[in-house]
Amino acid sequence: MFDSLKTKFSGLVEGVSSKKITEKDLNKILEDFELSLLESDVSLLVSEKIVDELKKKLSGEKIGLTSNKKDFVKIAVEETLIEILEFKKYDIFKEIEKKRKAGEVFSIAFVGFNGTGKTTTIAKFGKLLLDKGYKVVIAASDTFRAGSIEQLSLHAENIGIKVIKHNYGADPAAVAFDAINHAKARGIDVVLIDTAGRSEMNKNLMDEMKKLIRVSNPDMKIFVGDSLAGNAVAEQAEKFSNIGLDGSILTKVDADSRGGAALSISYITGKPILFIGTGQGYDDLEIFDPKWLVERILP
Repeated sequence: MFDSLKTKFSGLVEGVSSKKITEKDLNKILEDFELSLLESDVSLLVSEKIVDELKKKLSGEKIGLTSNKKDFVKIAVEETLIEILEFKKYDIFKEIEKKRKAGEVFSIAFVGFNGTGKTTTIAKFGKLLLDKGYKVVIAASDTFRAGSIEQLSLHAENIGIKVIKHNYGADPAAVAFDAINHAKARGIDVVLIDTAGRSEMNKNLMDEMKKLIRVSNPDMKIFVGDSLAGNAVAEQAEKFSNIGLDGSILTKVDADSRGGAALSISYITGKPILFIGTGQGYDDLEIFDPKWLVERILP
């Protein structure tokens, strides 16, 4: 997991701490390091940010003042990564609890491309909520992709959650609206809204999604991205930011040997990674901790 980034950061730490470094030497090392970050699927914007911050922290003068250069460099890198990854904590379960105590329904819309694991992620999150004692219903608002309703229904059946669904071609906003009303009428705590996986260039689908958001007014909008998609996932998340994302979930992290997406997506969207998918099972969804990622990247 994240083998490529670990190799890159290990090389940087060793390269900077192995000898007396002048500003010229440091600039050359960081220039090469920026290229290596891009090769590991870190977006250009984030690669430049990392290098700029390291230049400030690792001036030749500062390095020359310390006897333990390796630790000095490692600490500088760790601080830089945490600054990029860490945002204001959002305790989703605390927010759900607030609304439950007020007798209100908490709703979450999940958005993203097809093939990212969005439907499975909804099921995983539903299972997590069930395990915490919440009542959950799912809105099958992906009425566009053939087989999507059946796929979602199968996952929901496996974990014991009811699905509110209409026919294919139905108005996705109407499905979400019905699911929220169903939850209000039956004392259900949380509504999870599936949406059609789409390209940000597909204007009709994006307009439908904006209508769904406007009609259902979800408490949270979560982008689900495939960590194996590399730079593309950061670009996708940036496009979806215009609906007002509240955070992201990265899937397939267990199979990601490069790790660039995890570094890029928070910085690009300006919102935290909330959870990561770490396997195929319904229990394989974990709260994301920036320090967890940094520990796996740094040597």
